Amino acid sequence: MAEPAKKVAQQTEDRLENLAETVRKKFDKVTEGTYRDRIVAGRFAEQGDHGGDKNRAETEHKQD
Repeated sequence: MAEPAKKVAQQTEDRLENLAETVRKKFDKVTEGTYRDRIVAGRFAEQGDHGGDKNRAETEHKQD
């Protein structure tokens, strides 16, 4: 690859990396204190562990 093409490719890669970082930051700002934080805090994991399998087992038993 010629030097000018390498330079353009590097500039494009740098711009895409900057764009991705900007999008991540904006996404985090928009979702701050919402669903994402509840997942990170493990709130959904606790709810899923209480009775989820029990209900599924009852459903399977009723089908017999």
